[in-house]
Amino acid sequence: MEEQKKKFSLISAVLSVICVVFVAEAAAPVAVIGNSQFFWWLFLLIAFLLPYGLISSELGTTYIGDGGIYDWVTKAYGHRWGSRVSWYYWINFPLWLASLAVMTPGLLTTITGIRFSVPLQVVIELVFTWIIVWISFYPVSDSIWILNGAAVIKMILALLVGLLGVYTALTKGMANDVTLRSLLPSFDLKSLSFISVIIFNLLGFEVICTFANDMENPRKQIPQSIIVAGIVIAAIYIFSAFGIGVAIPVREISTSSGMMDSFKLLTGSSGGWFIILMAVLFLTTLFGNMISWSLGVNNTACYAAENGDLPSVFKIRSQKNKMPVGSAVMNGAVASVVIIAAPFLPNQDLFWAFFSLNLVMFLLSYVPVFPAFYRLRQIDPDIHRPFEVRGGLGLLKVLVVLPMVLITISLIFTALPLSFDKASLTEQLPITIGSLLCIIIGEFIIKLKHINK
Repeated sequence: MEEQKKKFSLISAVLSVICVVFVAEAAAPVAVIGNSQFFWWLFLLIAFLLPYGLISSELGTTYIGDGGIYDWVTKAYGHRWGSRVSWYYWINFPLWLASLAVMTPGLLTTITGIRFSVPLQVVIELVFTWIIVWISFYPVSDSIWILNGAAVIKMILALLVGLLGVYTALTKGMANDVTLRSLLPSFDLKSLSFISVIIFNLLGFEVICTFANDMENPRKQIPQSIIVAGIVIAAIYIFSAFGIGVAIPVREISTSSGMMDSFKLLTGSSGGWFIILMAVLFLTTLFGNMISWSLGVNNTACYAAENGDLPSVFKIRSQKNKMPVGSAVMNGAVASVVIIAAPFLPNQDLFWAFFSLNLVMFLLSYVPVFPAFYRLRQIDPDIHRPFEVRGGLGLLKVLVVLPMVLITISLIFTALPLSFDKASLTEQLPITIGSLLCIIIGEFIIKLKHINK
């Protein structure tokens, strides 16, 4: 055992976090912010990642179990809030799955040169969805080679678009001017709606706490891993977003095809072996994202159902390998409904419509985590904490309130229409309505599950 612990170094921990947290498709929405993204990355690394990293390090090493954030919130506030968190945490996944599914027809067009009709696009998206569901029936979805392989491909894509951007900037100039003023924070409403993507990119680091038993010194390595991995991931995103910004004027960046558009513009080619290879690799990362996240999301939903906090369908496990197949099938069912409804939505930027809805629900699931940390300090003071956030009550309150405020602000800019012209309402209202619908369904489930409690 001692020998195994020594093998799990800081570098291994950082790479494991990058495998799970880094998602290549989020680079384009970040690039839409423009040059002020550099300010927001630096600000959020300090104001959000630092307190979140410290808090999740303490909770993750103190309350080790299968439920993660569901367990923490349930211990602090009871099963009603546990239901709420587990519902938000689960429902984001099929919405994310749908957002990636709608990207697949475009990538296949780049690879094959064939343009698909709308009905055929829907079929392709449904096939993508149910392949993910089928793979998640098997423990292979937790294999480290899948995680590492997808992570390597993601980083290759991000670094390539960044390197091509540097080369183009030095030889041909940039599509967007870089001035001191452009590096200052932008308070343009459209740009601010994408700040939530940066916070999304800084969440999920608590996964490192599951490796605590395999570390020599988890008290030291866990917070180090979270902070170092956060900085590395931020650097990769910034570099790839820079490459996209070199190729495409900010106002013309597509949230869904921004990275592939950049490869085409930076190489001056709309086809050829390089573009086809990039499209294949990008498509591979979409599968990798869903496969690497499915096991954790499905297990959390199954665990919550077994504790009476989600409907019984979520606790169905395979007789053969005990995998949470009920949750997996529900992922496919919800994603399929969203995909089939997609052609009828007024906002046809489907990737961003679904991805932003996924963002809203994912961020909502983390809001109670911060006050739960403070409450557990009060109601459970004597438990052994392998890692403990040091400081007085004043500092702890700042660490709790600051990330909550930042998440709340980002939710407002993402989910609510702050401008009432036709274009803004067409873009934002489906997200607002979808978010409210998900919350209402969650409250209905809570009422049913806890009517006699």
